[in-house]
Amino acid sequence: MAADGIFLATPAAVGAGTRLAVKDLLDTADLTTTYGSAIFAEHVPATSAASVLLAEAAGYANVGKTNLHEFAYGTTSENAHFGTVPNPLASGRIAGGSSGGSAAALAAGLADAALGTDSGGSIRIPAACCGVVGFKPTFDLVSTAGCFPLAPSFDHVGPMARSVTDCAGLLEAIAPEFTAEELGSLEDVAVGVAWLENADPIVAERVALAVARFPRARALDWPRPDIGSLFMREVADVHRELYAEQGELYGEEIAVKIERCLAVSDAEAAAAEQARAEYVDRCLGLLDGLDLLLTPTLACVAPHTGIGDLVLRERLIANTIPFNTLGWPALALPAGAAENGLPASVQLVGRPGADALVLAAGERLAALLN
Repeated sequence: MAADGIFLATPAAVGAGTRLAVKDLLDTADLTTTYGSAIFAEHVPATSAASVLLAEAAGYANVGKTNLHEFAYGTTSENAHFGTVPNPLASGRIAGGSSGGSAAALAAGLADAALGTDSGGSIRIPAACCGVVGFKPTFDLVSTAGCFPLAPSFDHVGPMARSVTDCAGLLEAIAPEFTAEELGSLEDVAVGVAWLENADPIVAERVALAVARFPRARALDWPRPDIGSLFMREVADVHRELYAEQGELYGEEIAVKIERCLAVSDAEAAAAEQARAEYVDRCLGLLDGLDLLLTPTLACVAPHTGIGDLVLRERLIANTIPFNTLGWPALALPAGAAENGLPASVQLVGRPGADALVLAAGERLAALLN
């Protein structure tokens, strides 16, 4: 393992191009791809994931496979098999998960862009913890082919970078249907604002400063979904056979979660699927007359290491998993120093297909905040 827990594998030679870190959940031809699991410690795919191939064709050069939470099922990137991803901004703080290595590689200056995956916040949580930018596109805008699944109807592949501009540039490479746009001003962008009251005091202050950059902003009582049983059923379906055959090779923490997933009943999963459909309808109605939703990405700054995903998970995904449930585009970008001098992060969310607007507004907002 190289770079103190950030990279799990590096190519023998790096080609010319923009330095790209690739989350080790995405297949890379002839380069070890572990999915963060001891089961796949020696796994070398024959072909690369669709997103990796598109990025390389656009001039990005893979500099290494980044460490992650085991099987991408966690928020801390504390991996029982491959070590804890360090947070380059603060020793003893988590890098976030599950794309922690990708965020850390950016924060440490080891890459200029990165590929991550996001099923419940796994791009945006580490982006927030490490003070970088992460974007979860509209569901299915970026192909998940060649990516080990977590919960397939929640899974997204997306770009990470140190700026919104660079994030949009990588998205153009990996999503052929996407074209970036420019936005001259935020004056005509109407935003709803939610969840500031749940954030730690300085995080809330920083996000409020971002809200103030939008002349047309108003508070919304935005709901959170009750769909945990559906997510868990999908995880169970992915892991059912593998866990039965090689459960002893799963880390202790993820084994607890897999056991819980396997216990979800058909009735519970069906009720959650219905709740999801109702949630989508309700949220579309709430955004009527507005262009975007703005929230804190996380209610807090990066927590200390050693607490564990089983304790931290619910709080860390509270503001992110709603938009995996919806499949809407969501951007996390730094919003200034908060508690203990660590970065706060603001989240901008749009309707399905509004990826270009979300990124354009994020680019303007970032320029104003900096």
